[in-house]
Amino acid sequence: MNGAESLIRTLVDSDVTVCFANPGTSEMHFVAALDAVPAMRGVLCLFEGVATGAADGFARMTGKPAATLLHLGPGFANGIANLHNARKARVPIVNVIGDHAATHLRYDAPLTSDVGALARTVSHWLGTCREARTVAAEAARAVQAAAGAPGHIASLILGADAAWSPAEGVAPRLPVHGPSPVSDDAVARAVAALRAGKAALLLRGEALRGRGLAAAGRIAAATGARLVCDTFAPRLERGAGRVRVERLPYRPEPAIAFLAGTQTLILVGTQAPVAFFGYPDQPSELTPPGCAPLVLAHPHEDGAAALIAVAEAFGATGPGPLNARSLPERPLAGALDPGTLMRIVARHLPEHAIVSDESITGGFQHYAVLDTAAPHDFLSLAGGAIGDGLPVATGAAVACPDRKVVVLQADGSAMYTLQALWTMARERLDVVTIIYANRAYKVLMDELRIVGASTTGSRAAAMFDLGDPTLDWVRLALGMGVEAVRADTTDAFEDAVVSALAARGPRLIEAVV
Repeated sequence: MNGAESLIRTLVDSDVTVCFANPGTSEMHFVAALDAVPAMRGVLCLFEGVATGAADGFARMTGKPAATLLHLGPGFANGIANLHNARKARVPIVNVIGDHAATHLRYDAPLTSDVGALARTVSHWLGTCREARTVAAEAARAVQAAAGAPGHIASLILGADAAWSPAEGVAPRLPVHGPSPVSDDAVARAVAALRAGKAALLLRGEALRGRGLAAAGRIAAATGARLVCDTFAPRLERGAGRVRVERLPYRPEPAIAFLAGTQTLILVGTQAPVAFFGYPDQPSELTPPGCAPLVLAHPHEDGAAALIAVAEAFGATGPGPLNARSLPERPLAGALDPGTLMRIVARHLPEHAIVSDESITGGFQHYAVLDTAAPHDFLSLAGGAIGDGLPVATGAAVACPDRKVVVLQADGSAMYTLQALWTMARERLDVVTIIYANRAYKVLMDELRIVGASTTGSRAAAMFDLGDPTLDWVRLALGMGVEAVRADTTDAFEDAVVSALAARGPRLIEAVV
């Protein structure tokens, strides 16, 4: 076998069996080797940001890495924004980045670049293969690095000649370092803080699902502590029958007010909260005066086990505060607005759906509506780089083909990666995309006011206006092979949601709000 085949076989033997790809000339031997290794599923993406975002969504739902295949430095650069999001989400991804053959690099061809320098910006581990006989070993190391707790970005630069030259074979799967245990002292400090009262637990990662979330609920029931998640937690189990978790507000002043009265903020898998941006005369740290952050579990530590230990220290065995099942009434006929939109989604959300949320201003203030909907997983924009809602949904649908995926998507950020619709159609993915068509970068209109800049200028306003010309999401979706309808009333939108959820395969609803 050649180096490319040894790479793919090593990835498969290390349980990396999906590759989201946008290949070029330097990756042709990798592409050809897919026929020799059918256990690797290649998923073609029409833009590298879709490939990297899909790998993020796949990892969030499976806990294991997918691979991406990217073309040289410029191709990797096209995928960096969603690798930034994945790095902030702390998920495992293995990037395979093609590069020129070693003998060709000295000629400074048009696509020559410092691939390593680009990759370092978002990678926890970086390897380079210039000889075919080292490819398999480096691939195994990349998977080991990516899969180690809490999840990392590993990037492997594959020279074209290393891919086409004869290789020695397949490397064995390497052991993966799981989460580290939390110290007894950290558990004792958290128990003492909870006994003192006025405590809140800020949760992320494994603490927001499964046994970790259940243990957090038992602690809340026994101590009265508040359960809070980061504003944009990568994955959260929500809905009826699930432990109720409050969401930290996005803006600095509301966030500080939200935490007011908290004496100790116990951190589980996350850091003390900070504002997304610096604003004039507003603090960057969101911990209110008189509140002390206390670390129970760092991101690389076993936060779920730590919560279980704390619950056991209180003898807490009863269930936590659970969301009751309560669906909104059918809305009155009339124009569609973001609140009504979310209530209709809540009425019809299927059991165990996956919601990928990049609704930005359209959905944020109505987030709580889904608390009492059917149980579901909720995926958010972890790193703040817009354009991951559609790709993350794509990866989640590949990971969980038996679950309906619903995307709550702002129209402006959808334009960054609308090519994901084509991949949804090609792969027959069961995704319903709801576009909040407010025809503006609404979040930036709000930011203009909050930073204290002038809000009256017509030229500035034009930089946020998406209405001239108006984006036609029905035609855009149809052009990508996705069935689509437009709805601008509550009745039309509800009919569209019911129809889309009843069907298999990708559908898009342009909701004019």
